[in-house]
Order: sequence, then structure tokens, then C-alpha cells
Amino acid sequence: MGAKSQEKVSASSSSSSVWCASSPSKRWGEIFFLSYTPFWLTLCLGIVVPYKLYEKFSELEYLLLGLISAVPSLLIPILLVGKADRSLCLKDRYWVKASLWIIIFSYVGNYFWTHYFFTVLGASYTFPSWKMNNVPHTTFLLTHVCFLFYHVASNITLRRLQHSIADLPGSMQLVFKAAWILALSYFIAYLETLAISNFPYYSFVDQASMYKIGSLFYAIYFIVSFPMFLRIDEKPGDLWDLPRVAIDALGAAMLVTIILDLWRIFLGPIVPVVEMKQCVQPGLAWFS
Repeated sequence: MGAKSQEKVSASSSSSSVWCASSPSKRWGEIFFLSYTPFWLTLCLGIVVPYKLYEKFSELEYLLLGLISAVPSLLIPILLVGKADRSLCLKDRYWVKASLWIIIFSYVGNYFWTHYFFTVLGASYTFPSWKMNNVPHTTFLLTHVCFLFYHVASNITLRRLQHSIADLPGSMQLVFKAAWILALSYFIAYLETLAISNFPYYSFVDQASMYKIGSLFYAIYFIVSFPMFLRIDEKPGDLWDLPRVAIDALGAAMLVTIILDLWRIFLGPIVPVVEMKQCVQPGLAWFS
């Protein structure tokens, strides 16, 4: 009886490790971020958008929506400390490292890359909002929780994939991982574009082109970030400190910026709009 029980525990542990991180702190952090997702997702896409509450929103309400969605993801783990984190300093907890990485990456994405959406994809924000560099503050906040969810989901699936292909040659493993990252990145980019299509104040010149080609452009973010984000505290005994996390996020952001700007220069806009001609000119999109 005892042997059977031990076998069940061992099998359960092995099955769990296929999806979950080996680090207890990282495992708890990923579970928390996934558990938190239904809150902000229901608030935004289950209440505000379908009931068109945004029609009565001013700058203040939009900002509050972003704050209500994002701030609890930082406060809850401080107030309700997970068992795995109780013996760790705040700076050593995975959720802090993951949050810092995403804050940096999503900030760069909003402040700089949103202008590629304006000049290359023909996107525009028309809802009332307080802005920084012509980008609504609300999007900075909502992007944080969105990207946390996307990247944790990527972590879990990449971990599962690695377990499945562990016996294959290294080159084949690389091919499978690259294919999965490309497919998942495009799927998430497409799904987000589709999910917000019912919100009329974030629009595109050509919706069909945005779905097909624009989603590939957006997927560039994740093609770079998914494999890089996974590396944080992933290997046993290789725990990252906050400076390393920050440098890694900035490195990922720089690589995405280079790729997006190469698209802007060599491929140009996906929509034939006169105002979009600026994106084939020299210089950076956010300076145009």
C-alpha cells in the first residue's frame, strides 16, 4: 500500500514538472499570474467592452480601468505571500523578477513600438485618454497584465514541449521549439487583434490586412521575448538577480526594435495611406 502511494506521488510530481517550473518560487509565481488573469480579462472583455461602458468613459475612467487591472498583480503577492516565497527576500522572488522584466519590455513596447502600429499598420487610438508620447496611459497598464499572461502561458507550453522532444537530436529540438514559438506568437497576436475588434476606438485602416499581416508584425514581439523570458530562474542553481533581469529585458526590447525598424524601412506600411509614407523615410518612427 505504501509503495503504491509513493508511486502515485512520484508520478504526480513527474507530471507536474512537465508543465511547472522546478523552482518553487517560479512555480508559485506562474500559477499566481495565471490565476489572476480571469479578473482583468473579465473586467475588460467580459464587462466593459460587451456592455459598452466605455461610451461613458472620460480620461479618468480609462486610467482607472488600467490601474484596477494592473496594480493588484503587484500588490496581491506582497500582501498574500506564497509559501515558496516566505523565506526569500522580495528581490529574490520570481514574481518580482517576472514583473520587472515585463514592465520594462511592455514600457518600451508602448512608448516606442506603438508608433510602428501607427505608421506601418495604420492603427489609431481615438478614445479620450491622458497620453505619454502620444500613447494612452491605459495601454501601458493593460499591456503589463496581458504580457504577463502571454509569457507565462508560453513558459508552460515551452516547458512541456521540451519534455516531449528531449530524446531528439539537438538540431531537431531547435526546429520544433522555433516552430512552436512562431506559431504561438502569431496565434496570440491574431487572437488579441480579434479580441479587441469590438472596441471601436482602437481601429485600423484595413482590418483584414491587420489580421493577416499585422498579426505577423505584432508576433515579432513574442518571437523574441518568449524564449528570453523563459530563461529567468529556469535552470536549477541559476537564479537571476534584478540587474540581470533588467538588462535581459532591455536586450530583448532592443532586438525587437531593430527588427521592427527593418520591416519599416525595407517592407514599409501594410496599408496604402498617404500619411503612412513617412515610414519609408529615414529616421525612427516615433520621431517622424
